[in-house]
Amino acid sequence: MNSLLLLKHELLLTALLLIFILIKLLKEISNHQFFLITCVLLAVNFLAGFFGNSYGSVFGNMFHTNEFISIQKNILNLATLLIVLSSWSWLKHHHHVPEFFILLLTTLLGMFFMLSSGNFLMFYLSLELATIPLAALCNFDLEKKQSSEAGMKMILLSALASAVLLLGISFIYGTTGTISFTELSFNLTGHPLQVFGFILVFAGFAFKLSVIPFHLWTADVYEGSPVAITAYLSVVSKGAMVFIFTTILYTVFRQIENTGYNTLFITAVVTMTIGNLFAIRQQNLKRFLAFSSIAQVGFILVGLSGYNQLGISSATYFIFIYVFSNLAAFAVVGLISAASGKENINDYRGLAKTNPSLAWIMALSLFSLAGIPPTAGFFGKFFLLAAGAGKGNFVLITIAALNIVLSLYYYLRVIRVMFMDQHDSPIPNIKCDKAFNTAAVIFIAGILIAGIWDYPFQIINTLAPYIFTAY
Repeated sequence: MNSLLLLKHELLLTALLLIFILIKLLKEISNHQFFLITCVLLAVNFLAGFFGNSYGSVFGNMFHTNEFISIQKNILNLATLLIVLSSWSWLKHHHHVPEFFILLLTTLLGMFFMLSSGNFLMFYLSLELATIPLAALCNFDLEKKQSSEAGMKMILLSALASAVLLLGISFIYGTTGTISFTELSFNLTGHPLQVFGFILVFAGFAFKLSVIPFHLWTADVYEGSPVAITAYLSVVSKGAMVFIFTTILYTVFRQIENTGYNTLFITAVVTMTIGNLFAIRQQNLKRFLAFSSIAQVGFILVGLSGYNQLGISSATYFIFIYVFSNLAAFAVVGLISAASGKENINDYRGLAKTNPSLAWIMALSLFSLAGIPPTAGFFGKFFLLAAGAGKGNFVLITIAALNIVLSLYYYLRVIRVMFMDQHDSPIPNIKCDKAFNTAAVIFIAGILIAGIWDYPFQIINTLAPYIFTAY
């Protein structure tokens, strides 16, 4: 019974998948009915994640869970639910709604197993379970050539990244004789082959996180994919990779901290700076948010470079507030795209006149992404910089602070177009459905409440040391 409780999150998702498959096979229902059933089941799944949890390991420590991992899975559950709620305006006209939810939950299941991995074999299998359905989702707009290109780029480059990752794992296994996270955390000695293996493993993670120079797929895939999947890639997929990367960096590779720090320093500076510079040039909002998310990863790397408890908690907290900030922006982009087909920044001129509520949701989202108080993004960036300062490298903190200032330009540019442009808006008034309004209330509450209430961060910071309990 205890083993079943350890796998509670995964078993609940598997049960949802079976329910969706049975409904699809046995009963023909409307898209709206399927959507309502999905929202209820996902909400129940999210709430169940807070009760009846058990912690420990099974299968020879291949799978383990603790309080901190449980919180991370709940964050991903919440993000998935919000994506489903905010994407109904696009989904309701689609012919393959059941298949969408089946693929979505399958990739989420892979991420859950990945977060609970106890060795590199379990990690890799879980990563592939998460990646392959996600590539199919990128190609979900079957009638659009761009969507097919996005799916093709995603699967081919993911295969390349996986090959690099496996090569790095093989070097580590060859020099230590184990792939167990527990044993590796003691057996790494800093041998040159181990350092090379770490660089290759980092490169595999860097692709998934869109760290420069492994970012070249990001903007094209974001632009070609449906907005709902772009949001999923930007928040859920990236959040899961940040969580497991933090665990592996702080436990498995702790013995080669100097190499890790130097790698994080260089990639953080390059990722923040280039991500910001490319975001300035974008006109398509999905590409704009793609480079924005690349720059945000640079700030996360700054926090992780501190190699302290605050680095763990600040990265996790940043993903938590990123759920509200980034998904709010994608929700507005998705609603407008579904209603009018408009996705360029210039199309949003005068949006505050025709759709004031959408303009304000977008503005709050961009304020938070920019780190402007009193939004949640301010403390998200603050804690990351404070964690990065733990190493005493104030050059890195100065560069990060300058990049925050630089990011203000392109975030405020979108706000200026929406509120200050005097031209008539090409976007007509859009009626928001109840699902979108529900998601919007949660987005706004999350952005504002987390900006003035420190309880979520305190919970995460209290549980952060549990990252070491299985090692």
